Amino acid sequence: MSAPVVRPALRSDLDVLLALEHRCFDQDRISRRSFLRFTEHPQDVLLVAEQNDALLGYVLVLFRRNTQLARIYSIAVSPDARGLGLGRTLLEQAEASARQQGAVFMRLEVRTDNIAAQNLYQQLGYRQFGIYHDYYEDHESALRYQKRIHHYHPLAGSRTVPYYRQTTEFTCGPASLMMALSALDATHHTQPDEELQLWREATTIFMTQGHGGCGPHGLALAAHRRGFAVELVLNQDGPLFINSVRSPDKKVVLERVHRQFLANLAQAGIVPRHEHFTLEQLEQGLSQGRLPLVLISTYHLDGRKAPHWVLVCAMDREFVYIHDPDIDEATGESPVDKQYLPIARSRFDRLARYGQHGLRTLVWVAKP
Repeated sequence: MSAPVVRPALRSDLDVLLALEHRCFDQDRISRRSFLRFTEHPQDVLLVAEQNDALLGYVLVLFRRNTQLARIYSIAVSPDARGLGLGRTLLEQAEASARQQGAVFMRLEVRTDNIAAQNLYQQLGYRQFGIYHDYYEDHESALRYQKRIHHYHPLAGSRTVPYYRQTTEFTCGPASLMMALSALDATHHTQPDEELQLWREATTIFMTQGHGGCGPHGLALAAHRRGFAVELVLNQDGPLFINSVRSPDKKVVLERVHRQFLANLAQAGIVPRHEHFTLEQLEQGLSQGRLPLVLISTYHLDGRKAPHWVLVCAMDREFVYIHDPDIDEATGESPVDKQYLPIARSRFDRLARYGQHGLRTLVWVAKP
């Protein structure tokens, strides 16, 4: 018996696919019209497993536009082929296809009473992060699983960047800076007290809501005070984030804080570079041993228009790899999900700007 072959589904497979669907599922079946659409839709992937000219299974992967998510919408293996490992083979091929399209995470849903499938997914590294109640036609609930399918593979001799999770909702900047300092100096140890101290030194006092976050001027000064070489790059003059507050009194405070930062920068001999940094400049700086803290907008990540600091750790031809200090446990995230998180270069280029005026800024940190 020959080994199974996994290939893209063809229009000529429709009859067999429909028959397989009816053998495997009593409800929530994919229609012939839908199968036809998926064989012709370039964005999604429909793969079939074939052995000795017999179609024994399929997997359907859907991609969410402008995200790094892929989703296994359906997977089926003929009852005649159970126990041959076709389910595992189809899943692995689905993940490979998703990686080729730039997906970083694969998600799927499975019935709460389908223990065999749950065991397979867990063996392959999927983690449950949620549940859909009353999801299927018979009112059965669905467990939600996720797996990170793209990982950073550092070159020999490349720097390892420790990860630190921010402990408050407003200290992404200090957390990112602490990771950079620890990577550049092995004797530097991250502690929550330092996270708050850095915030006190770098905060703009006010921002969109709640406690103010940190601006690039304050973060650059904080790193400089600790003996590190810094370079501040931004494409705007004047107080940053001033349009994010409505109160005239708060605007006055932001202006005063900005003037203080500028005076302290001048005293420290730090001259900001006013320019629009490029990905090529990021790559060059990394190759020189420097690490950049980059301000991004989270709108394309979680739908919130909030400024957020991340640390860029590495780059290759396809991705920018970041340490994101923010972990959302409610969605099943863990520190593993936020370390060396790959973001497509073109997508990161869009993320690395904030607000209506497209603020683009970074802070380079290096050994003195």
